[in-house]
Amino acid sequence: MSDYNTTDFTNPSTFILLGIPGLVLEVAHVWISIPFCIMYIIAILGNFSILFIVKTEQSLHEPKYYFLCMLAVTDLVLSTSILPKSLSIFWFNSREINFSACLTQMYFLHCFLVTESGIFVAMAFDRYVAICDPLRHSTILTNPMVAKIGLGVALRGGMLVLPFILVARRWPYCRTNIIPHSYCEHMAVVKLACAEIHVSNYYSLCVLFCVIGLDLIFIAVSYTQILRAIFNLPTKDARLKTSGTCGSHLCAILAFYFPCLFSALTYRFGKNMALHFRVLIASIYLLMPPMLNPIIYGVRTKQIRDRLLRLFTHKGT
Repeated sequence: MSDYNTTDFTNPSTFILLGIPGLVLEVAHVWISIPFCIMYIIAILGNFSILFIVKTEQSLHEPKYYFLCMLAVTDLVLSTSILPKSLSIFWFNSREINFSACLTQMYFLHCFLVTESGIFVAMAFDRYVAICDPLRHSTILTNPMVAKIGLGVALRGGMLVLPFILVARRWPYCRTNIIPHSYCEHMAVVKLACAEIHVSNYYSLCVLFCVIGLDLIFIAVSYTQILRAIFNLPTKDARLKTSGTCGSHLCAILAFYFPCLFSALTYRFGKNMALHFRVLIASIYLLMPPMLNPIIYGVRTKQIRDRLLRLFTHKGT
């Protein structure tokens, strides 16, 4: 850390990302990069496979799989927005990042986190209509409606995160240009500003609790109605078959929300937690959902699993 300038300045042209801070961990960056790289490769291959299968399989052209494609694109952007720069730090000690590039990375990161949460809400709504009102599913979730939902979810993420960037761009930075993180996380950047940042803190917490909280409430209400409908089915086989269609979605929700909330809350309130541990958790949780989602849906969704098996079997013959 002493190799970098920490004297006073205003509006730096570049920031310095430390990666995983701590002398021992900085020396071990190459080893730390190995699981990160493996997770990223799995995320890229898995999500592109989902997109390819849904595009080429005509029977999968329905709302459930359109939302899955939106999730795959979001995961690809989310993981790609942080990992290439993180790997350049781990492998080549390339720690500098342009001020505008840092804010751009911050925007894409938080925008697509909010967008992914919205997609999970849309998928919960799709399952609710499919199970609780199946006769109207095709008339409610038409292709234009699915497109409007996707556009609305994307606009919500973009508009809610934009104030983060506009405010961060206007602040003076006169403490240091060193960010003890592997990417430009919002709170890690704003703490460098020599200005009153309480408004930004309150707004970020409002987005976290109101947006993510409301999304979780909507998902919980949807699945309460879904479970009620499942328990009212006449046979055990029908209940198992219907509940199985929701299993992959519930697994993906748990893989996204639990690490996300844990990382956000520990970063703000876990002052006694070691910095390198917080940064490591914050880096891992952004790669976990993009890696796990295609695995979850590939294993638990019969249509995708069968298409994958046919694809590899055909290539092998």
